[in-house]
Amino acid sequence: MLISGRRSGGRLAVRRTSRLARNAKLAKLGVRTGGSLAVHQARRVFADAERRNVLDTAFELKTAEQVAEALGQMKGALMKLGQMASYLDQGLPEHVRAALAELQTSAPPMSPELAAGMVRAELGADPEVVFAEWDPVPMAAASIGQVHRAITHEGDAVAVKVQYPGVDQAMGADLDNVGLLFAGMSHLFPGLDHKPLVAELRERLVEELDYALEADNQRRFAAHYEGHPTIHVPSVHDRYSTKRVLTTDLAVGAHLDELVGWSQEQRNLAAETIYRFAFGSLYRMNMFNGDPHPGNYLFRPDGHVTFLDFGLVKHFTQAEVDVFGVMIQAMVVNHDPAEFRRIVEDIDLLRPGMGFTDAEVVDYFGHFYDFVMIDGDYTITPAYASETVRRFFDTTGPYGEIMKASNVPPFMVIIQRINLGLYAIFGELGATGNWRRLAEELWPFMDGAPSTPMGLEIEVWRRTRRSPPDKSASAATA
Repeated sequence: MLISGRRSGGRLAVRRTSRLARNAKLAKLGVRTGGSLAVHQARRVFADAERRNVLDTAFELKTAEQVAEALGQMKGALMKLGQMASYLDQGLPEHVRAALAELQTSAPPMSPELAAGMVRAELGADPEVVFAEWDPVPMAAASIGQVHRAITHEGDAVAVKVQYPGVDQAMGADLDNVGLLFAGMSHLFPGLDHKPLVAELRERLVEELDYALEADNQRRFAAHYEGHPTIHVPSVHDRYSTKRVLTTDLAVGAHLDELVGWSQEQRNLAAETIYRFAFGSLYRMNMFNGDPHPGNYLFRPDGHVTFLDFGLVKHFTQAEVDVFGVMIQAMVVNHDPAEFRRIVEDIDLLRPGMGFTDAEVVDYFGHFYDFVMIDGDYTITPAYASETVRRFFDTTGPYGEIMKASNVPPFMVIIQRINLGLYAIFGELGATGNWRRLAEELWPFMDGAPSTPMGLEIEVWRRTRRSPPDKSASAATA
């Protein structure tokens, strides 16, 4: 076993050492948690019922904070797992989710000296020279970089995302561990072909390390939605952007925790905008921004949403987008169970030849289409979001056998973030609307008329803009 960067292996040795160190950190977290559990259980024996509840809460808070601290310090892909856990599992105690939720918008930052060193290496001078004004205290710190406020010499207020030094090696170690995790899941889900799934995740997450690629994605979204009534994507400042530094317009707005306290009408408008952005981008641009966690949205009361972070973007071919369309038509429009089953087996979403009836297959997959099945108001609840998660992971439930026979085709991996993230946010908002009519506006095979006041505004915008972007450019790069 190697403990230095020397042979045998050179760079490989460094990678092994990094992985060992990170695994040791996880192990250390486990020891700390395990030790805390032993003390907690001992105290619990001598406590009355009321005191036990207090002790239980204190222990959960402490343990969640330890996890958040460990993932935050390690950065990289494992922190992304912590971010996802904070808004996925509606079954977590609220105070535990709250502790993990800190990872959505903040994490332990790197020192001002390290951030300045990265700017100097990428942009050729200290940040105080490159920018007219530079705030050394980050406004946000996330999984692979942190964000600083600055003012350019042109007088623009900007957000400067600076990548953590060494995060690429850390991400590589995490992705190796993810491969082992999915390999282990194959025993629980025999239908899961984990190798192409892991390859797709690896490709998308490695792409996220390239801020030049992220800048290109953001430019495409910004151009497509320029002047949109409710969707805003900050512009990229090319002069101040490189592969490891990304500078964009500084955006302002409320975060999700504030939005939750607004009126139901305002929450519904925000949800409508997010829905239009996610599915409108998929069907009109053949692109999907695959990181829909709450820290990437900034809200205004009129339904206006600013969308941040375009590092994890999936480009689809037209054939892949068409698959989503035929699935919707079979399930929602034509109510054809046999056709729907044929499609999901043909794309390897379900192993062919299993002994399930068509009705059982539709009963399982139909949940994901529930809110667009009816032409009327539908409220997406936390219970709906929790059930969505369970249909992916709970093999002990009534759909366990179908889940075990199911697979995730590579092109569908990232889009599952809709099921595992977007609907969790909608559930928290209690988002209500006629989702069927809204979806028909966005489905290319329906091309429905505007169904809401926002839809009417968008129709005017679409007709009056100078030159709508051609989605074929995105499809050609997929």
